Amino acid sequence: MSKQGDGAKEGEGFMAGLAIDAVIFGFHDRQLKVLLLEYKSTGLFALPGGFIKDTEDVDDAAKKMVTRRTGLHDIFLEQFYTFGDYSRFDPEPMRAIMSAKGTMPPSDHWLLQRFITIGYYALVDFTQAIPTPDEISDSCKWYQLDALPVLMQDHALIIKKALETLQVSLDQKLTGFNLLPEQFTMGELQSVYETILGKTLIRAAFQRKMLSLDILELVAKKMTGKAHKAPYLYRFVKK
Repeated sequence: MSKQGDGAKEGEGFMAGLAIDAVIFGFHDRQLKVLLLEYKSTGLFALPGGFIKDTEDVDDAAKKMVTRRTGLHDIFLEQFYTFGDYSRFDPEPMRAIMSAKGTMPPSDHWLLQRFITIGYYALVDFTQAIPTPDEISDSCKWYQLDALPVLMQDHALIIKKALETLQVSLDQKLTGFNLLPEQFTMGELQSVYETILGKTLIRAAFQRKMLSLDILELVAKKMTGKAHKAPYLYRFVKK
């Protein structure tokens, strides 16, 4: 697991055995990507993660960590699963990361102990993000969802669970993602759905479904110079 240190070498001030991992999906040009940290001297890849201070709300810790990794503040971020299987416990990746940085940790070091992680997911326009590595990683980059490198521990499972959660709750959560401009066409909205769901949708059926959800309001026709062929513009209903 990749975590920010916050200057606490022995874990003082942090909740013991509890961590956060965030699946940050980036959407742009009909592509869905995931933000990953890379440890070049070890060949290890991981999700951005962090710890929770003793006096800190869990959601606040997650928001702070994601802002550090992306440079973005107004992000829809939500818990989706708690990963606590004993099989995910493996101190060797973190030992290798620390050793590559010149630290030879004792076997009882707090970073080598078992952690239960709370999974969060977010969906952002990655052209607006500024990927920034944490203190113990060398790089922070976007990777295509269908071409991910081998990930440490159970991070591949965390991504899989996050995507499944996103796909199931897309109708209810879409308005909070800020993926589209304030006004958009039905075709642009459909492209978001098709990218996230990974399949082509029937145009007429998709339009009927979206209009039946009562989350869209008609604004006007998009100015294209051909009024009779101009698509309608919509925006999300403000609730």
